[in-house]
Amino acid sequence: MTDSPTLYAPGWPGISPRWTSSAKTGAGTALNQHSKVWFTLSHGILNEVYFPRVDQACTRDLGLLVTDGRAFFSEEKRHCTFENKPVEPGIPAYELTNTEIGGRYRIHKEVFSDPYRNVVLQKIRFEPLQGQLSDYHLYALLSPHLANCGYHNTGWVGDYKGLPMFFAEHNDTALALGSSAPWKKMSVGFVGASDGWQDLSAHFQMEWEYDRAENGNLACTGEVDLGACNGEFVLALGFGGIWSAAGQQVRSSLLEDYNELRQHYVLHWKNWQDTLLKLDEPKREHDLYRSSTAVMRTHESKDFLGGIIASLSIPWGFNKGDEDLGGYHLVWPRDLVETAGALLAAGAVTDAVRVLRYLEATQEGAGNWAQNLWLDGRAYWSGVQMDETAFPILLLDLLRREAAPGLGKLQRWWPMVRNAASYILRNGPVTQQDRWEEEAGYSPFTLAAEISALLAAADIADLTGHSDQASILRDAADAWNDNIERWIYATGGDLAKQIGVEGYYVRIAPPETDSAASPTQGFVPIKNRPPGENPERALHIISPDALALVRFGLRAPDDPRILNTVRVIDALLRVQLPQGACWYRYNGDGYGEHKDGSPFDGTGVGRPWPLLAGERAHYELAAGRSKEAEALLTMIENCTAGHGRLLPEQVWDGDDIPAVELFRGKPTGSACPLVWAHSEYIKLRRSLRDGKVFDQPPQTVQRYLVEKPVRQIFGWRFNNKAHSVPRNKILRLVLLTPAVVRWSTDGWKTFTAINTRDTGLGIYILDLPTASMPSGGQVAFTFYWPLENRWEGTDYTVTVE
Repeated sequence: MTDSPTLYAPGWPGISPRWTSSAKTGAGTALNQHSKVWFTLSHGILNEVYFPRVDQACTRDLGLLVTDGRAFFSEEKRHCTFENKPVEPGIPAYELTNTEIGGRYRIHKEVFSDPYRNVVLQKIRFEPLQGQLSDYHLYALLSPHLANCGYHNTGWVGDYKGLPMFFAEHNDTALALGSSAPWKKMSVGFVGASDGWQDLSAHFQMEWEYDRAENGNLACTGEVDLGACNGEFVLALGFGGIWSAAGQQVRSSLLEDYNELRQHYVLHWKNWQDTLLKLDEPKREHDLYRSSTAVMRTHESKDFLGGIIASLSIPWGFNKGDEDLGGYHLVWPRDLVETAGALLAAGAVTDAVRVLRYLEATQEGAGNWAQNLWLDGRAYWSGVQMDETAFPILLLDLLRREAAPGLGKLQRWWPMVRNAASYILRNGPVTQQDRWEEEAGYSPFTLAAEISALLAAADIADLTGHSDQASILRDAADAWNDNIERWIYATGGDLAKQIGVEGYYVRIAPPETDSAASPTQGFVPIKNRPPGENPERALHIISPDALALVRFGLRAPDDPRILNTVRVIDALLRVQLPQGACWYRYNGDGYGEHKDGSPFDGTGVGRPWPLLAGERAHYELAAGRSKEAEALLTMIENCTAGHGRLLPEQVWDGDDIPAVELFRGKPTGSACPLVWAHSEYIKLRRSLRDGKVFDQPPQTVQRYLVEKPVRQIFGWRFNNKAHSVPRNKILRLVLLTPAVVRWSTDGWKTFTAINTRDTGLGIYILDLPTASMPSGGQVAFTFYWPLENRWEGTDYTVTVE
């Protein structure tokens, strides 16, 4: 380097930063704890690279520009057709072939990460299809977005121990980009003002050579000396806490034998894949089993072991900037347990136990889990979804029943189970948010998860010497199970008449109020709708979520109420795509692109979810229709884009709109890959092999579908104040603090005062003798709160039906 004055780039701070396409065609990482980088691919180029954690994106993209130096300008991600395939099934190292649409050149790439360093390697070969190699100029274009931020990056041209490199820093994170071939020219500028794309698209060669750009939205541009490398070279993108650490990693990788690094990367993955169940035998035409298992492991943290994020993508990222800090690179406890179940289904038992340990360590003091969280356990959003508190209990029970090695003594897990079950008892059965993170109330999916978890917790309580608490847990599960139809089964009404059914389960019903005879008569606000649209009645909103009542074993697949609901679901939510049938989350959903294909921006139109086809396939299998389940498996396998074998969150259901890359039955701009979708696929493969639903809890099946005993308890609680109790049922008052209950069955002519009983599960109960009262009889009660030395000041009345 010369001692000439530093040339600063003009145009600070650059245009507003944006992330890039969420429709990934590849994602990978080395399968060890040495290399703490994760990479993604889309449109033939490297997209977000994550370091030092899988929840921290550090780049927007790294691609190539091609010119002839005079009049031709081409950007590979915009002006090529793409081929992308893993080097072997289940090995997330990728071979990319990008062919210019005019037939002038082809770029061959191999992408993987150094298994021993924080470096992503790309072996690149530039092939001229017209003219000679000397007719072309090739440029690397890198957009740093360090520490999840597109702004506030500082970049410069420099060297590490004499090897020229690009560097960028933001806070305590740095990157370096080096090449095995010499750089002919190098420049760092502000995006939209002084970056290399602006330079080359206008001048067809680099006329700007800026040394430094500070505190903005940056791009680094370097011309590769094609003549010096005969068109073949390696780009190394490395990371560290400071620039020198990143530079050291890059130089070290470039000094190693490339083929040896590749061999080790592949070997580590093959060794893990070889331990898994061979659920892919016999092979299917578009088999996703090995790519799905690789997706799950690729999304796991290397510091917070067992922490697996939802997706290495930012939905509609090209339309989002620094304000979308989390994207989908966060942990959702529900998705995490679904993934752990899939790992177990694939035979990766140790990996599934690792997830359970992560959940144990990130449980909130109150007993629940955050709606979603950074890998270190910090909550991101503040909502409460009761199914996310139920799922870890179900995971432990599944591992226990599978006799998972490494689980240790069951007693070790009782505190986690007790605290989670206590939270469910204290706050259920209603949920602040359903599994779609939107509405409060009674959700069939949440209820199924809660009830199943309470029964699983009861078994664990018995096995760990807590039988008294086991009976409380089973009583609550029974009471809630008995009330499912009361809460979420709508009868009569215009929709039932239109479809010709007696009734159906609704998507969600608000908690009972005095103004509604049934929760299904209440109103539900629909999220992601334009302002001013009125709430809908609960009985008008339908979801495939009701099938969870079968998946979790609470209702039989041929229960007439389930069959009625399936008819309604298919009438309102089923869509026929080129590859087969798929389903929407619910009618009126607004989470998806607008009708014209423009990105979701807070409002939109919900699109079909392939994972819902997986859930439907599990229902068909439970109903004894394995051929239908197999057909849906094939449908899911055809929802991927190209050869990437990655499953999206949503697929497009409208006419093709090539201008915005939307094609019927193919991924939208939503998250891709969605780990949850891959998890559902793997569990379906296991279920089809076994001939039964892999993750169905046996407790619910035995208790509610086989034994079917008459249950005696009917609950009353402040978040679920019943106005009536079925005849011959005991009314159980469930309170969160100790109380003296004063109650009367004769209009307060006489009364009795009794202390509540501490269950040891965070609730205090008292049973009132309504079972012996006649229809129309009433019990009135009020409370004295000794800890606060006050009376409730309100009388409550419950009538015997």
